[in-house]
Amino acid sequence: MRIEPKAEIIIVTGLSGAGRSTCLKLLEDYNFEAIDNLPLTLMSNLFSPLISNPETEPQKKIAVGVDPRTRGFSAQSLLDTLEKLELEKAKFYVVFLDCNDASLIRRFTETRRKHPLAIDRPVSDGIKTERKLLEGVRQAADFIIDSSNLTLPQFQTLVKNTLNLEKSKELTVTVISFGFRHGLPREADMIFDVRFLTNPHYDPKLRPLDGRQDEIRKFIANDPAFQIFFDNLTKLLDPLLPKYAEEGKSYLTIAFGCTGGKHRSVFVAEKFVHWLKKSDYILSTRHRDLTIN
Repeated sequence: MRIEPKAEIIIVTGLSGAGRSTCLKLLEDYNFEAIDNLPLTLMSNLFSPLISNPETEPQKKIAVGVDPRTRGFSAQSLLDTLEKLELEKAKFYVVFLDCNDASLIRRFTETRRKHPLAIDRPVSDGIKTERKLLEGVRQAADFIIDSSNLTLPQFQTLVKNTLNLEKSKELTVTVISFGFRHGLPREADMIFDVRFLTNPHYDPKLRPLDGRQDEIRKFIANDPAFQIFFDNLTKLLDPLLPKYAEEGKSYLTIAFGCTGGKHRSVFVAEKFVHWLKKSDYILSTRHRDLTIN
């Protein structure tokens, strides 16, 4: 009987400046526990319980960054360590991040960082030394990802496609209502001002209610400007939201504001979330200023 693996383990290594930290952060977004520069002597201690105990639950997803700065590092010691682990009960692969010399030199120059293997020498010397140290690991890698001349979104997309991460990742859309009198929400990626809609605040019977209640919903929905606005809003965002996911964005926050954050913005936020439910996004709603009023 085939035993389903209880762990998914990714070793991320490669040239300094080729994107290891970015890759590990991306894997964290996909629910991997990421550890950078783990000493090789501790690697067996970390992995052995995961692969020796078939009852381990839940399934673990671990990404470990390894480079020549790692204590006890050598290409052969890394390969020997991996061979001893007997990872037949785990999905296990090595990702090597490569990059051409010109791109690496430009990155170190732009960030004014010193190459870890060339503290008192030119960056090019450190790159040359590191390539020799890692040649054996590169040859043994399951995946080689070249980040040369790639923008950050392009690199993230390449990693996601190479490692097939998208099967378990969706864009998380957070919708916020707020009142302008209490300030703008700093976390918002998009802000829409809905103060052009008729304000229920001036109706004494409606004033104590909020945008989640039927009386307010009917009042604002009957405003001729509302449907025009909402139709154009959804027409604008429907093709745009997938593009944010394609560019590597994991979270998107959309905010709707009115004067006090109690009536119009709350109604529009609720309406927009209802519209979003037709898609596969992970949704959350927050009415920031509802309790202030």
